[in-house]
Amino acid sequence: MNDMNNGRAIDRVRRGLRRRHAAERRFRRYGMAAVLCGLAFLALMFASIISNGYSAFWQHYLSLDVRYAPEYFQNLDDLQNCDYDGVVKDALREAAPWLAADRRGRRELNRLGSSDAVWALRDRVVANPDLVGTSEQYWMLLDDDADMFFKGYVTPIAYREMDAEIAIVVAGERVRVSGDAAAFAPVAAGLQRAAGGDKPRADKSVADKTPADFPSYLVEIGGVYIKAQEADGGVLNGEILSAADNLPARAGEWRLITLQTPAADRRLSDRQIAALLSFQDQGRVESRFNTVFFSAGDSREPEQAGILSALKGSMYMLIVTLILSFPVGVAAAVYLEEFAPQNRWTDFIEVNINNLAAVPSIVFGLLGLAVFLNFFALPRSAPLVGGLVLTLMTLPTIIISGRAALKSVPPSIREAALGVGASRTQTVFYHVLPLALPGMLTGTIIGMAQALGESAPLLMIGMVAFIVDVPQTFTDPSTALPVQIYLWADSPERAFVERTSAAIMVLLGFLITMNAAAVVLRKRFERRW
Repeated sequence: MNDMNNGRAIDRVRRGLRRRHAAERRFRRYGMAAVLCGLAFLALMFASIISNGYSAFWQHYLSLDVRYAPEYFQNLDDLQNCDYDGVVKDALREAAPWLAADRRGRRELNRLGSSDAVWALRDRVVANPDLVGTSEQYWMLLDDDADMFFKGYVTPIAYREMDAEIAIVVAGERVRVSGDAAAFAPVAAGLQRAAGGDKPRADKSVADKTPADFPSYLVEIGGVYIKAQEADGGVLNGEILSAADNLPARAGEWRLITLQTPAADRRLSDRQIAALLSFQDQGRVESRFNTVFFSAGDSREPEQAGILSALKGSMYMLIVTLILSFPVGVAAAVYLEEFAPQNRWTDFIEVNINNLAAVPSIVFGLLGLAVFLNFFALPRSAPLVGGLVLTLMTLPTIIISGRAALKSVPPSIREAALGVGASRTQTVFYHVLPLALPGMLTGTIIGMAQALGESAPLLMIGMVAFIVDVPQTFTDPSTALPVQIYLWADSPERAFVERTSAAIMVLLGFLITMNAAAVVLRKRFERRW
């Protein structure tokens, strides 16, 4: 009977162990699934940011043959105010005379170049007056829409290389191309839809569409671009978009180009795209590293916008924050942990320090607005005020981490120092504080990294203003990198979308570097007892 009872008890114990082991395995699997889920979301975030922002680190330039003709420089004693706009427009017209033949075409051509070209040429001539009366090759920064086109964001382009022989008849700006019926079949179908054929009667949205709502078709023959306007089987009628001086009567190699985004949905016209493709065929377009992004301040033109102003503003604010928060935070941590008596007053202070660490950051912005701007009348949008606000926000984190670092020092260190005759102050400053300093530095760096990524308190003190100039002192108007990201994210241009993501990549790079420095300091100076 006892053996039977013992057997049943052992079975119950084994079943309990199996259940417990199964529960432990499930818990481990749940934990691993949670970690993998977090890593997946993190990877998705990084992939989204990088895919949107990596293209901002290069920019496209257009080669122009610039003539510094004397008629543009009437007053050589005042080179600052000469007609540099005329120099740029003249060079663009020489690069694409077929597009500059009418007023609308000249406007479209001028919009392909960045407005910065005028000021860049002015600086070149002012620095070297001997350029007047000469000519040179000049690489002009392209407008953001043209730059986005070469990066593939304006419209997907489908190329179809054809080697079937076609016949071309030119009559003024009109052209008639006849050849392989199969090659022109997609053009004929697309133009038929654009003209209103084969439309479902119940689909009012399709019925209301115009030819501009459908893809455009271009034919490229020997560097000449033709826009298809009518197609019927093996005959295509269109408009010559580029110069037709070298257009052969018959051709055996040509390309059918489909601009898949309708003209109504893109910022570049068919003629502008034909001009850009023509420039690319001539080798006039070049992609370069985007130095403007790191060497310029903010701008309303995306191709001229940079993060230097925001970077220097953030740097000045972090310097002010570090100078103020580190000594004050360490001193407060040392006093509260080593010297303060245990009473209601110190308990009240400790509770409020812990509560301040959880206060929303925008509350510190309101405090800075009321105290530093309204009461002390400090300059608005200045890194000095931003640093003061971030100091208030960072102090609780530094104090809490400093106290934790002091608590981690073994009591035996204090007892040994006091035992050999050291005073309490000597014990703290010569023995305890050096051992706790690595942990304090780690907490300080983490607090500074948190301050670097804050934008809400800075918005309250006016650092959301549009600042073009790069700040040179702590009191110059400035903005910060998170605020710059906020401003760009609110802009509608596609080029600002990639610059927003690129600025986020730079900010994440700084945050990762600061956290890595905290880990290195902790590993380097950490003492184990």
